[in-house]
Amino acid sequence: MFGPLMINTWIAATAVAVIAGVTGFFAVLRGSTFAAHAIPNGAFAGAAGASLLGLNPFAGLAVFSLAGALGIAGLSRRARNDVATALTFVLMLGIGALFVSWSSGYAQEAYSLLFGEVFGVSADQVLPILILGAVSVAAIVVMFRPLMFSSALPEVAEARGVRARRMELAFLLVMALATSMTVPVVGALLMFSLMIGPAAAARSLTPRPALAMALSVGIALVTVWAGIAISYHTDWPLGFFVGVIGAVFFLLGRAYAAVASRKTPSRWSPGRYDT
Repeated sequence: MFGPLMINTWIAATAVAVIAGVTGFFAVLRGSTFAAHAIPNGAFAGAAGASLLGLNPFAGLAVFSLAGALGIAGLSRRARNDVATALTFVLMLGIGALFVSWSSGYAQEAYSLLFGEVFGVSADQVLPILILGAVSVAAIVVMFRPLMFSSALPEVAEARGVRARRMELAFLLVMALATSMTVPVVGALLMFSLMIGPAAAARSLTPRPALAMALSVGIALVTVWAGIAISYHTDWPLGFFVGVIGAVFFLLGRAYAAVASRKTPSRWSPGRYDT
């Protein structure tokens, strides 16, 4: 399990868990979980189109991830956020279906983009994940205060000069950047599970934003590490264990929040943060 062939797997999975924990915290806080699902899942159309043109699928994936983020942000100005996300997602899926229909040999690659190939990570895939992961986390750190302000108190933040639409666009672009290189390795569904489950559990455990983000990263790391170990020994899909473990953490977090709120109802308010 810790042999030379698995080193890249552990490194890539650890980097992905950190990225997912940080970005997932704000995705849950801002109610952008649908976007966290739509961007990586819809971006497979870009990889399909790039393959048809004989280009690197990673380039197509990155282009469509960014296009999806811009599409959601642009349509949100004229429609509700969930409607804008759904329209963008449907459009990308439609384009992807067209590209796949033109290719007779893309089915296996599409499956890999959805479910990943975490046990087949090559050395040349690790470095881009680490670089883009560091850039994504650094961007979140730089935007932390205004992003936190606009997420927790959007009306007050707008009154104080923090443009909500700009912050939404910036966060969506970071999310697109974070998923563009991780999806081919861990898959869109696994990335979505890691972004949402640990972050939702962390929000139930503490009202302190910095601690909640740290817990989100910690839970994501435990989830993916345990998932890899169990999947390695059972030969069951990694996505199954990540999804189940993430759901268990969320249920435990909600149970803890319910008990804590009964003991200290005046002080405990899970999911709400002071800026």
